[in-house]
Amino acid sequence: MSQPKTKSNSNMKTISVALTLCLVCSVLVSAMAVGLKPMQTKNQALDLNKNILVAADLFDPAKDTNADVAQRFADFDVKIVDLKTGDYLADEDLAKVGIADRDSYDANQASKNKALSEDLGNDDPAGIGSKPKYAKVFVKEDASGNPEMVVLPIKGYGLWGTIYGFLTLEGDLNTIKGISFYQHKETPGLGARIEEPKWRAQWTGIHSYDESGNVATGVTKAGNPKDNWVDGISGATLTSRGVSNMIQFWLGDRGYKPYLDHLREKSGQKLSSEPQKTTSASAATPSTQAIPSTPISYAHVKEA
Repeated sequence: MSQPKTKSNSNMKTISVALTLCLVCSVLVSAMAVGLKPMQTKNQALDLNKNILVAADLFDPAKDTNADVAQRFADFDVKIVDLKTGDYLADEDLAKVGIADRDSYDANQASKNKALSEDLGNDDPAGIGSKPKYAKVFVKEDASGNPEMVVLPIKGYGLWGTIYGFLTLEGDLNTIKGISFYQHKETPGLGARIEEPKWRAQWTGIHSYDESGNVATGVTKAGNPKDNWVDGISGATLTSRGVSNMIQFWLGDRGYKPYLDHLREKSGQKLSSEPQKTTSASAATPSTQAIPSTPISYAHVKEA
């Protein structure tokens, strides 16, 4: 005669079924994650290359396709630069400093590696904590082997987090060709407007340096025009200041300036003495005040 089912047996059966389902679901999710990883990696690389081309004014999201990305990005050479000396690293140099491959090298990850980075301490206007010793840049050369344009990765703290982007210089290694931002946490409708083509277009044609080699551009306070500077975003003072600090840091001596000086000298380029571009400004009280390029505290603040 069979024994009647007890409450304990029923509970054990329920738990057993639940555990089996959890195990099966975990295996399926893990398998999908592993299976989709190559596709995710490919899409991330595609998106990054697309943003490089946007900064170089070689890709229009409204009409160009992913096939155009691969074709146009092939015109660029990937270089690893020693930010201190401004020299390119050859393959044997990469091995010596601990970089396995120039294409897969991630300067943002290198910033977290003490052997591959430099702690900026208290002198950190861009708010990035540390910078990589070696940067990954993208160079398009002309038929003579001289730079036609150079795309420089940039990053700096905005209001809510780090802003990542690319800055492109023309072949004179001074005139800005374009800029793009591909990752940030700025406020939608305010700081996030740094992504808008209209605002990014203000950067095109302005000079990075004056004739003495000093950084000559940045972002002004909204509505306050200044020659060769970009008008800030109304209602997003801290984001605008963060972008200004970022630009000035990466164009400065601790950023790409040694590299650009070295490359300019090598290619026989000189800093232009042409009149610099005057950016348009929104209607506001006239002034020539620029947003100060000084570190600020970002704790518990809102867009101003």
